[in-house]
Amino acid sequence: MLKAYKYRIYPNKEQRTFFSKTFGCVRFVYNKMLADRINSYHESQTSIDKSIKYPTPAQYKKEFPFLKEVDSLALANAQMNLNKAYAHFFRDKSIGFPKFKNKKENRCSYTTNNQKGTVCIENGYMKLPKLRTTVRIKLHRPFFGLIKSVTICKTTTNKYFASVLVQEKEQLFPELKTRVGIVMGLKGFATLSSGKKYETPKWVRKTENRLAFLQKSLLRKKKGSKNQNKIRLQIARLHEKIANQCNDFLHKISNEITNENQVIVMEDLKMKDMQNKHKLAKSISEASWANFREYQTYKAMWKGRDLIITPKNYANDQLCSCCGYKNKDLKKINLYEWDCPMCNSHHDRDVNASINLLKLTL
Repeated sequence: MLKAYKYRIYPNKEQRTFFSKTFGCVRFVYNKMLADRINSYHESQTSIDKSIKYPTPAQYKKEFPFLKEVDSLALANAQMNLNKAYAHFFRDKSIGFPKFKNKKENRCSYTTNNQKGTVCIENGYMKLPKLRTTVRIKLHRPFFGLIKSVTICKTTTNKYFASVLVQEKEQLFPELKTRVGIVMGLKGFATLSSGKKYETPKWVRKTENRLAFLQKSLLRKKKGSKNQNKIRLQIARLHEKIANQCNDFLHKISNEITNENQVIVMEDLKMKDMQNKHKLAKSISEASWANFREYQTYKAMWKGRDLIITPKNYANDQLCSCCGYKNKDLKKINLYEWDCPMCNSHHDRDVNASINLLKLTL
């Protein structure tokens, strides 16, 4: 089983210079190879021409000697990333054609592979290929397994992280008998068929005033000045704080649900269609339903749980969980409680909907 662990690293000045060079060379190779692909495509007018042999990063080194100063595996991985992006485009045009990487992007990264111990972590320091000295790393969570690859990234707040991909033995979790249905909402983040509710935190709303003040200050600063960069960094840190709070909340909930239930039923939500409703778009975006489903998916796979996604056209919130009566008045989103006219049962809208989801698995 492959697992990724993300750690904060603290490179010195020399190491930061090396990382900057590597980021730049990876971006250069990616853009150069993409330009070559575009030119050959215009000449042949075919998506994949096996007769054409595209240059490899090693062949570029003769023309561009500065590529020899960085890790060759990082350049090879840039080629692999381009191949994937190129193949995905011709398989599904809606994904979009690969784009050139911009030098002005604040977030940079590169990936290197572990070959016979070229990547290792010992005594709080990480060894990386082509780097003369080891980098200090905060190993807050130990892992047990073989390191396959490492991705070094720099965030918009000038922090450095190492994402370590590890081959671990599959951990066995005891099989449970419990089942749960989950309904996502705006008034409450998630409601379980057991009646438990997770309230939606309001990180963004609490920091909106501070964010608006900083953004106005940014507009008043002289372009390219040190003061403008200071304000930009403060804005980036604020966005980073909100993202960290959100991810922490989602990870804790998804862990709790997958630890306590064997079968998990969720509804299929089309985020793009729902965000077209302008009055709800902001609240839906802040709720991070897509991220929550992603976390649930891979954690259920790790722990041997069964995750079931119901069809999007299933009217789970309009059906009475006791008698099956369909209440069409529940299309109004501001109706949170209702009484069934057939069996006189009183329902909480979200709890009732989650019970209906759970019934699909019985």
